[in-house]
Amino acid sequence: MQKEDKAHWFQKIENMHPYRTILYLGMFSSGLLFFFLTTAFVLSQPGAGVYEQFTIPKSFILSTLVILVSTYTSGKIIPGFLSEQPEQAKKYLFYTLLLGLFFSISQFLGWTELSDIGIDFRGIPSGSFLYLLSGIHLFHLGGALIYALVLLIQIGKTEKDPVKSLILLTNPYEKMKLELFSVYWKFMDAVWLILFVLFLWMF
Repeated sequence: MQKEDKAHWFQKIENMHPYRTILYLGMFSSGLLFFFLTTAFVLSQPGAGVYEQFTIPKSFILSTLVILVSTYTSGKIIPGFLSEQPEQAKKYLFYTLLLGLFFSISQFLGWTELSDIGIDFRGIPSGSFLYLLSGIHLFHLGGALIYALVLLIQIGKTEKDPVKSLILLTNPYEKMKLELFSVYWKFMDAVWLILFVLFLWMF
């Protein structure tokens, strides 16, 4: 029975679309990167509350609220697509993109707040990890924002053409592209929430 289960899983992996495989491998490698960096960050500190004389940047708190809302909007993209309403999928995709931009801006503001309170690359040595971790996360998120913009343009081109709209809704490849975006976005949301909890523990 176990051999059959293993064969079944191997077959599912072999039949997986290359794009899906690439995304999952990318998420796995990114997860390892964040794991090693957060481990190095924690080990560089004597314990929790090392920044207790400082206050966690308010912009990081705001960005966390924004990313939580984006988790909801990204989760509504596929249901909108499956209900054969591309305008609904486009609407929630646009909301997710907009929230992602707000998140990015708040990250830059958060770095400014860190610098203003004396945490920078020249200050507390381990403070550079705060910039590094949030910066790498923002870099990964930037790729998702560009992809979201491309998807928005593609959907927008089909809205006024019934034939193109029908092809869009019946094409499994188009559905897969939206699914991959939604999965990756939720992954980046989860990464930031873990980082935010870590930052709260250190401040």
